[in-house]
Amino acid sequence: MKFEFIYTHRDEYSVVRMCVVLNAFKSSYYNWLKNYERNPTEKEERREEIKQKIKKSFHESFGTYGSPRVHDDLVEWGYVVSQKTVARFMKEMGLRATPEETYVVTTDSDHDLPIYPNILGQNFGAENPNEVWVTDITYIRTLEGWLYLATVMDLFSRKVVGWSAGRNITKELVLKALRMAITTRQPEEGLIHHSDRGSQYCSNNYIHKLNENNMKISMSRTGNPYDNACIESFHATIKKDLVYRRRFKTREEAEKAVNYYISNFYNERRKHSTLGYLSPNKYEREYDFRLEEIIS
Repeated sequence: MKFEFIYTHRDEYSVVRMCVVLNAFKSSYYNWLKNYERNPTEKEERREEIKQKIKKSFHESFGTYGSPRVHDDLVEWGYVVSQKTVARFMKEMGLRATPEETYVVTTDSDHDLPIYPNILGQNFGAENPNEVWVTDITYIRTLEGWLYLATVMDLFSRKVVGWSAGRNITKELVLKALRMAITTRQPEEGLIHHSDRGSQYCSNNYIHKLNENNMKISMSRTGNPYDNACIESFHATIKKDLVYRRRFKTREEAEKAVNYYISNFYNERRKHSTLGYLSPNKYEREYDFRLEEIIS
């Protein structure tokens, strides 16, 4: 039993230290270990099972999860294993998360349209859904040319609540994403809508839509990407997770991949460290559950 305990916890504590504490001889432990590893046991079968689950978590995340998120998946699936062990297994299997990529700001603020002050002020926390939305545009390379993607994110859960893709950066592109967000979320008046000062977001049609829904308009300061860091971070994430891993032949192919990624992976599955390693949808479901408990 002593030797099995030492073997099980060898990734967490030194073998020498455990032998001292358990009053066991180190040489006897290593003699036992030779026979133990020669014959597959239930523990070894469990080890292989854990490795398979690690592969499952890693590949379902498009190869983007490191050991903390993979470990969180395993705990969620009912496995008792340390993060250090998960990290060691991942190293043995050659599973390494894709590193972060830099991103480019694509704001055209050279226009004479009215602009609005930054009332968000880099306060990226929200206590409830539909208090603060942030939005921006990014681009995706295809063999046909660029595909532009406009997204709207709810800061409460980091959920992407509206998006639209097209071959040109137009006011209709961002309006379509905004309409989707309004339709699916039905926000009450007073929501803060934050964007950059790009001409699409300052257009008369877009501002009219915001005013029509009684939203408070907030815009980033010129040349300050940190004012809209959360949506910029999402665009870096989708490029790392999806765009840089694929070579899209057509815009249509890229758009379908983006739709699937946002709906089925990012919103439903991807864990966020800022949300306690919950996905946006799961975070919102837990919020709804807590709210129902308070009401009842």
